[in-house]
Amino acid sequence: MIALEAVAKRYGLFQALDRIDMQVAPGEFVVLLGASGCGKSTLLNLIAGFDAPSSGRVLVNGRQVQGVTAHCGMVFQQYALFPWLSVLDNVCFGLKMKGVARAERRQTAQHFIAMVGLEGFEHHYPKALSGGMRQRVSIARVLANDPDVILLDEPFAALDAMTRQVLQQELLQIYAHSGKTIVFITHSIDEALLLSTRMLIMSARPGRVACDIRNDLPQPRTADIQLSARYNALKSQIWNQVQAEVMRSLESRAA
Repeated sequence: MIALEAVAKRYGLFQALDRIDMQVAPGEFVVLLGASGCGKSTLLNLIAGFDAPSSGRVLVNGRQVQGVTAHCGMVFQQYALFPWLSVLDNVCFGLKMKGVARAERRQTAQHFIAMVGLEGFEHHYPKALSGGMRQRVSIARVLANDPDVILLDEPFAALDAMTRQVLQQELLQIYAHSGKTIVFITHSIDEALLLSTRMLIMSARPGRVACDIRNDLPQPRTADIQLSARYNALKSQIWNQVQAEVMRSLESRAA
């Protein structure tokens, strides 16, 4: 579903990403982990078409990415909702831009509003919603557009711990129900282990894929899985790899 072939990204003399080769199969839930500044968001922006690689190719569902298209849907950390539109109209927005008839787009939007647990809030505006509810609207809007790939850039980072845990479980249910291909950025190893089918650990800058780990924890998953020996073994493996990359980054800056 996603292929990066020898992808590099430079901003002038600054090398953000260096020769990344990566493939994501249809239906995978891939989590990107790594220290701040390692290029995770840059990589996501290349897949989404917000930016172009300096060299190499990015393909989504066999098509080379050459700008923003409907094949990828993006959920940002800060919601990115239109404050002047209601929940219903925010979720309808992409369908309206595609020319979908009013009755059909409202029916589709209503389906996904219900899926994220916001029935009864269709006519509320973003300012009247909590952070967690706004993020549910963002997810519903992406789902309504039926993209091939859903990209999430630390979508729960700004939420309190309880809301974050609820939305993690809801995202797992949506993933199981939709079968979408998902790429998700987080700094939380626990979140990565709960959500992913596979984890890619980014190296210190310039970003490369330093480690590719298959998440073989049984599904469905709940917070109780943290008590298992396999969970702790995977967490230790990831932590050691991330810590090594952080130290490498600090040493390179000191030099």
